Amino acid sequence: MPAARKKSLPPVTDEALALIASWFRTLAEPSRLKLLRALEEGGEMNITELVEATGLTQANVSRHVQSLVDAGMVGRRKEGLSVICFIADPSITELCDQVCSNLMERLSKQVKKLGRR
Repeated sequence: MPAARKKSLPPVTDEALALIASWFRTLAEPSRLKLLRALEEGGEMNITELVEATGLTQANVSRHVQSLVDAGMVGRRKEGLSVICFIADPSITELCDQVCSNLMERLSKQVKKLGRR
């Protein structure tokens, strides 16, 4: 097992930790991850396009987009009668890519271990 890296981290208040936990809870909903993935793959999309891309209902898309907007992950703007959604924080894409890569690596190792039995 690799040794833990020691970093000098700045102090974080309890309020800041609560905010960070809330931000991560936003990502704990699979429908929101599906919406982020659709925006990552398709670029800017309106609500109807997100419904088509994800298979979610219009009400669910709207509700989950609002949560993502509140967390600062997604932005939206009006264009005529449409609401256009976009990834507002590019670091969310980087974070999701990192987590997915790590999980795929772990899964691959588990499959290899099962194959040796």
